[in-house]
Amino acid sequence: MKRTFSVKALWDEEAQVFISESDILGLHIESDTIEEFEDIMHDVAIELIIQNHLSAPDLASRSIKDLVPAILWQRPEGKLAVA
Repeated sequence: MKRTFSVKALWDEEAQVFISESDILGLHIESDTIEEFEDIMHDVAIELIIQNHLSAPDLASRSIKDLVPAILWQRPEGKLAVA
């Protein structure tokens, strides 16, 4: 079972929003500010990992310690917030 996932925020100049690049299945974020991006990520990332990356046998046979994923979060360089 994979225990480390990554999330990166990228600035889309054309759309004027932050978008996500991630290996978490189902995680697609678009937000006006990096703070909003982080809030959305914190609200949904763990749930999506549990739903899309863990099987019922994984959940039944592994300890909680082995199930807790690590999320490597990378803020965009330079552009931290948009008014």
